Amino acid sequence: MAALAKASGALKSVDYEVFGRVQGTDGAGGWYTEEEARKLGVVGWVKNTSQGTVTGQVQGPEDKVNAMKSWLSKVGSPSSRIDRTNFSNEKEIPKLDFSGFSTRY
Repeated sequence: MAALAKASGALKSVDYEVFGRVQGTDGAGGWYTEEEARKLGVVGWVKNTSQGTVTGQVQGPEDKVNAMKSWLSKVGSPSSRIDRTNFSNEKEIPKLDFSGFSTRY
């Protein structure tokens, strides 16, 4: 996957936090986020916070990271309600820090 990522341009990394009704087994945290990340070909992680938000990090080719940012901002899981999504620490990176996308607990 790393060779594929290099072929499509700059690699990006971005941290995110999603606010709204986004937790639970079918919320934006967890399975749906992992599934969308795999479909798009990005790596990173997702975690439910004690404040009721979902936080994580996404890394990959810039266009794919942008597609994931859009999904995290507008779509989410079928039963989630996203009020807003904050993105921070967006930067270009020399290589991916993760080999896949996982849920942290």
